This record gives sequence, structure tokens and C-alpha cells, in this order.
Amino acid sequence: MSRRRPRGLKPEEQELWDRVRARTHPLHPVRENRKPQQPAPPPPARQGPGTERYEPPRFRIGEKAGTAQAAPLAGLEHPRAAPLNMDRRRFADLRRGKLAPEARIDLHGMTLAQAHPALIRFLLGAHAEGKRLVLVITGKGRDDAGPGPIPERRGILRRQVPHWLQGPPLSSVVLQVTQAHRSHGGKGALYVYLRRHRR
Repeated sequence: MSRRRPRGLKPEEQELWDRVRARTHPLHPVRENRKPQQPAPPPPARQGPGTERYEPPRFRIGEKAGTAQAAPLAGLEHPRAAPLNMDRRRFADLRRGKLAPEARIDLHGMTLAQAHPALIRFLLGAHAEGKRLVLVITGKGRDDAGPGPIPERRGILRRQVPHWLQGPPLSSVVLQVTQAHRSHGGKGALYVYLRRHRR
């Protein structure tokens, strides 16, 4: 079987190849006994409408430092107060700490990857068992930025858990969420009132 001769480059392909070759540098330094190859001069620009060469804007590292503000981490702030979905008197008793939680889960010290599935398992299991009021302990965390040069958000679980409770699959079993009374953990815990389980 005879081998085909490689076809030559078309003029536009040759022009592109010359541009690439002009901008490349060897990976290894040239040895002294060899003469360095001179890069090919860039081809002359073609004239005519629509043939202007695009030049990306020049950028130096750090030139905008100090002017841009770091974007806030998405989904880490407490959501707005949820509307009241349960009996008003019972909700008042709940906020005063007069109702005892039937079960509790302590997420304090877990990572987000550990806490999310643990919370889902716990709440779906409690709902299936017919429980109505459970306590979710997130820990208070700390709001200081820490000593390092990079700001470090503390109390991530305290900020993230309310969002998990509002999204699937937990939104289908959660009726009401509110901060726990001081006797049950205060800012470091949440009362989660579950919907009635239909058998």
C-alpha cells in the first residue's frame, strides 16, 4: 500500500501556523554550541474590511488590588424570617422553650459534606416515626475573621442548615423552623417542627 504525500498547508493555515510559531519559546535553553533559531517574523496583516487583528487587553497582576471587594459567600446567611405555618399559640410555647423536643441531632464539629446527609437521614427518619418537634444543634461558631491573611468564615453550619431545611428533600417534611430557646442551645440550635406523618 503506497503512502500518500502529505498535503501542503493552505494560505490561511500557513498564516496561523506562522503566528503560533512566532509566539512560542523552547522548553529547554539552547546549548551554547548551537546557534539559536531566529523566530519567524509575523506575517504582514492582510488589508480589507473585517480583517483587523484582535488584541486582548493588557493586564498586570495586582493592578486592581484594593479596589475590588470580595463577593460574599453565597447561601451562608440566615434566610429571612419564615412565615408562620403552625398554630400561633403552639409556636409561642415553642419559642419560650415550653415544648420538649422529641429527638435531637448534634451537627457541631461536622463538615458540610458530613452534616448534610446526616441531617437528611435524621429528619426523614423522625418524620417517618411520627415525631413532630426535633432539635438540630449546629453550634454557634465564631464570627471573627481569624488571624491569617485570608478571611475565614466561621459558623458555616449555623448559616447553611436553614437553607437545607428550605430545600428538597427536607422542605416536604419541615413545617416550621425557628431559633431554639436558651435552655435548648439558643443561637447554636434550631427547633424544627415537622409536618404530620400520613400513614
